[in-house]
Amino acid sequence: MKHLLYIADPLCSWCYGFGPELTRVLDTHPGSVLELVMGGLRPFNREPMSGAFRDMLLGHWKHVSDASGLPFSDTNLQRDGWAYDTEPACRAVVTARAMDYPRAYEYLEAVQTAFYRDGRDATLAEELADVAVNCGFERAAFLGKLESDAMREQTLADFSTAQRLGVNGFPTLGVKHAGQVYLVTSGFATHAELEDRLAQIERLASKPG
Repeated sequence: MKHLLYIADPLCSWCYGFGPELTRVLDTHPGSVLELVMGGLRPFNREPMSGAFRDMLLGHWKHVSDASGLPFSDTNLQRDGWAYDTEPACRAVVTARAMDYPRAYEYLEAVQTAFYRDGRDATLAEELADVAVNCGFERAAFLGKLESDAMREQTLADFSTAQRLGVNGFPTLGVKHAGQVYLVTSGFATHAELEDRLAQIERLASKPG
């Protein structure tokens, strides 16, 4: 059984592209523990998106789509006055984690799909609660907890954990051995690359002395 540490942001395009590769790792190693930490890609951003920033993101998203084969919708990028704030989505995953830890990764993936594939506005609490319903959460309970001070504080604590670990890019995946965290990848990697790196770390961590 592996203990994986995944530092991500639901509205990070490379995290979206990385999702199927990580899921294959989890399927290959059933029973593994996945510890989720929200990193905060663009938290608390209130600045409406400029045309230049929109064009940059569209090009970026095309790279992710080419690498991963996943579909992208540009609906959110075309909204007038839309601000790319990733804190609400991070807080929603933290909320799912607090309410039902085993379902948190499923919810993270559902938010990514809703935002990137379906063009739903995952900066809005109401939308995030709607996604939670599809993952088996009770809407009113989820929405109430999402908007609580406790979840806001825990989300900030997640951001601080990522900073303390020196993570400045997403996705970042680590694996824990005997209390030590080994870096598996910082950035997109395929399932084969991840398995190769995990095997290398296993050999290194198992060496005596």
